[in-house]
Amino acid sequence: MSGSTIATGLEALFFAAIDSNVKFITAVAGFPITAVADKFTLEKENNEYNIHWITNEKSAMETALGASVSGQRTLVLVKHVGMNVLSDPLLTAMTHTIGAGLVILAGDDPAALASQNEQDSRYYGQISETAVYDPSSPENAYESVLSAFELSEKAKVPVIVRVTDRLEKDECEIVRKDNEPERSNSTEFDSSIWKLTMHGKHQRFHTRSYPLLENTAEECSQNGSLIKGTEIGIISSGYPSNIIREVILQDEKWSNVSHLSLNIVSPFPYKLVSNFIGKHRKILVVEESENFIESFIKIIDKVKGKDSGHLPFGIIKAEHIEFALENISKDRIVKYTEIQTIKERGSRPICDECPYVPLYKVLKEVDVMVAGDMGCSIRTAPEPLGAVNTGFALGGAISTSCGFKDKGIAVIGDFGLAHSGIVGLINAINCKNEALIIVLQNDVAAMTGGQTTPNIYDSVKALVSDTSVLDIDKMIDDMNITETEIELKNIILEKMSGNGISVLYIKGKCIKF
Repeated sequence: MSGSTIATGLEALFFAAIDSNVKFITAVAGFPITAVADKFTLEKENNEYNIHWITNEKSAMETALGASVSGQRTLVLVKHVGMNVLSDPLLTAMTHTIGAGLVILAGDDPAALASQNEQDSRYYGQISETAVYDPSSPENAYESVLSAFELSEKAKVPVIVRVTDRLEKDECEIVRKDNEPERSNSTEFDSSIWKLTMHGKHQRFHTRSYPLLENTAEECSQNGSLIKGTEIGIISSGYPSNIIREVILQDEKWSNVSHLSLNIVSPFPYKLVSNFIGKHRKILVVEESENFIESFIKIIDKVKGKDSGHLPFGIIKAEHIEFALENISKDRIVKYTEIQTIKERGSRPICDECPYVPLYKVLKEVDVMVAGDMGCSIRTAPEPLGAVNTGFALGGAISTSCGFKDKGIAVIGDFGLAHSGIVGLINAINCKNEALIIVLQNDVAAMTGGQTTPNIYDSVKALVSDTSVLDIDKMIDDMNITETEIELKNIILEKMSGNGISVLYIKGKCIKF
């Protein structure tokens, strides 16, 4: 459907996929990408595509690759930490080649509003040597997705589009193009790749694919360059570009500040950036979360940004940009040194009526190391509960507990278990480790929107004979809270006294879903 319309970033991403004739979508829940996937799910009846909620990002990427090589334009929706999990097939796909366009929407979370870290997906462009679009507005997001599919098919590689929560919520006018555009690109997988050695595939990539990516980055029509003076130039990408435009427009003292907004940051457009730098006496790099752009040019003395202390790492706000401009003449600034605490930000505890509260109180009492998992359990690590000691990665609790010096406990949700924890369980059995594994079975991915969780109890029971089930809701109904805690403690201590691996499923209904 062609024509102009007012759209949020979320709607722009959806429209771009529809207008790109996407046929296959895989998604793994997690902020801020859940909202995007929910949009596709809600609109499914009116559009011709298949969308699949996948438990694991590696599987999501591999499924998408299968769709691509069979001629279907494909979209992969994951949050930034999910990029870590799908990076294995991503890196191999770069030299393996694909069929129809495959675009990864990577949802980053500056300030870690709902994530276990604050990593920057742009670095996966460097690691995998693929293109990364970093749009600044809904209009840029729309054009970026369309362009990414075209580039993916030309270069025969997956392409990344990075988005954030603020971009999804922003709103502006976009001009839609007719869907099913005429394509000069082949959507077929070229099986002649198997005539090459692995080294030969890498050579082919750098001879044919990478030059296409480089040229697109240098000549991207969504790059925005505004030359208004020769004193100060700002280089940016992503949502901060929008904030810069507002700062420059709202205050006349910055009316002569020039601005280069990069829509593609990988491969890094050296010629474009070098030309801009050469026209200005001072350069400020504004980006979030890490100093990605700055790292390519920080050897130049006149460049200021995160490394020089002019801007904070993480999320960028208007006041940060104004402060940096006011202090651009200083070589180094010591300002952003405060470290955020839970007390300062405000606590985000588990729900008061969570059925697992008695369990967490017991875990604090027992003198045993407890490995938590990404999910509700890590919210019990701070006081007053202080129930778990660690929380490294989704699905990682079991393997972590197997590394404890003494026998420990792993607390993992049923979604985390299905995501990748099952691999840790297999390894624990194979290595004859000692651990009690407590699986919180609420049948939903509670932290990411209540998606249905695969029930793999029968598989676990087949692997571990010492697998039992408790219904904590029933226990609370039959006994008071104190009695429930005593009973749970007795059961846990008994399990801990045995040898090998034991699994305790605790069923409870999530009050949110």
